[in-house]
Amino acid sequence: MKNLARSIVLISSFCCLTTASAQTEIRPLWEVGAGFAAIDFPVYRGSNERKFYLLPVPYFAYNGEVLQVNRERVRGLIFKRDRIEMDVSVNGSVPAKDAKARQGMPDLDPTLELGPSLNFHLLYSEDKRNTFDMRMPLRAVIASDFSHFRHAGWLFQPQLNLDFHDIDHSGWNIGLVGGVIYSDKHYHGYFYNVEQQYATAERPAYTASGGYAGTQFIFAFNKRHEGYWTGGFMKWDSLKGAVFADSPLVRSKEYFTVGFAITWILDKSDKLVEVEYD
Repeated sequence: MKNLARSIVLISSFCCLTTASAQTEIRPLWEVGAGFAAIDFPVYRGSNERKFYLLPVPYFAYNGEVLQVNRERVRGLIFKRDRIEMDVSVNGSVPAKDAKARQGMPDLDPTLELGPSLNFHLLYSEDKRNTFDMRMPLRAVIASDFSHFRHAGWLFQPQLNLDFHDIDHSGWNIGLVGGVIYSDKHYHGYFYNVEQQYATAERPAYTASGGYAGTQFIFAFNKRHEGYWTGGFMKWDSLKGAVFADSPLVRSKEYFTVGFAITWILDKSDKLVEVEYD
């Protein structure tokens, strides 16, 4: 179950500009498959210890009118206009066990982040293969060991998103995302508080406040091949200036995360539908 949680997070996880109508393509209504993902990243944001995962990952794509699920995002469309839409934003974190900075403290359970995102289409090319959006997701955070669930705060992550689809008709797609993060004291406390009973000479007690939580920039790429797809990403994360940066659990304030995945499509719907570029 925990390997499945990691897999879901990892996969959830990766010109002339005008207001012309959207470009569409024909895809199956649904697809299922399986593959694997390799990813290297810190045990938690701010940790100086890293983990490498090589995990099997499920693949499921659904291209409905309201709900769209694919390798890049879960998109539950709430409403849509020419320049603005609201959908569902999903994110999360993997469990953190046996981190040296947290020795003697409870392990961190995996988290699920879920909430609405208000998206503004700022600019896009005539065929809508190149798009520039502003996304403003607000997500509630749930932490769980799959036997107990608890609310772990709120997170607001405004982002600028630049996408290039089917570059030079090669099939390759590239995305660039950058933005800041703001979280409440409950979210920061889950990761960075040190209760008095866990304080040591090298790890004093600490209570985090809410506010600015750092900056992230992501470069991602993917390509659909005949019967399978490949993709990868690289993320730069900075905690400089974050309200919890002085926590004794923060051991690194800047780092990179990298990952790669390949998935084979094992079955698909006979029904074909038009799918609009985001």
